[in-house]
Amino acid sequence: MDRRTLLKLSAVGVGATLLAPGVATAAGALPPIPGMLGDRVANEMWFQFDDALLYHARQEVLDAYAVLSAHVGVPNFVDGFRDKWLELSVSPDYPGNYAAFAAPVRPQLKLLSELELTYFDRFYQPNSVAFVDAFGYFGQGVLFDPRRADIQQEVHTMVPVTNYHGWHAYVRAMMFLDINVDRWARIDPVIAFAWAVQSTAKPSAHVPNPGLPYRTVAKLAGSWLPRSPEQLDKDFHSMPYPAGIS
Repeated sequence: MDRRTLLKLSAVGVGATLLAPGVATAAGALPPIPGMLGDRVANEMWFQFDDALLYHARQEVLDAYAVLSAHVGVPNFVDGFRDKWLELSVSPDYPGNYAAFAAPVRPQLKLLSELELTYFDRFYQPNSVAFVDAFGYFGQGVLFDPRRADIQQEVHTMVPVTNYHGWHAYVRAMMFLDINVDRWARIDPVIAFAWAVQSTAKPSAHVPNPGLPYRTVAKLAGSWLPRSPEQLDKDFHSMPYPAGIS
């Protein structure tokens, strides 16, 4: 993000937190990976994030996922939360109805929140520009990681793109249940920023992708990062891409 974008964000109360120093883990501290493309720290963060939450999740996490999936009534709890949120968030009873729906699985959501934040904080200072950049790289699909060849998704990016909707949905459940509210209120717009970037770039999950023009990413940052979770409740009703992106 350029100085003009940061000043714009500061004017709406976001830039002050985003101007904090960046990476907690230096790229030089990480071993080189032959064939890897893109930012080394961002590659590592997303690799370890996915490994701990998905591909090699410990039994405690798998058990939590089973409870969440049973609660929403579908095997993929991310899809289930997305669909339930889409249904309940248009009701005049929202957010109380959605909070009541999510309340029985608060312990599992709390575990998920703590785990995700642990991997964010392992590599980035909260609310830093570098943290936002990691989501921008993720959305553009410029992080190519040959360690993921076995799952045939060498590029760190969201598959499918509607998983951003599911992420927003269970983040909102966490917020309504008083789980790391301040942290997620700041991260939710960053998730939405990545959604807008990926919806614009439409990257492949298998081959390296060219990055978007710098000004395009800066413009998307200036538009999306100042948005409140309440505004994003409206934005995420657009499927699969944000309104105005075909």
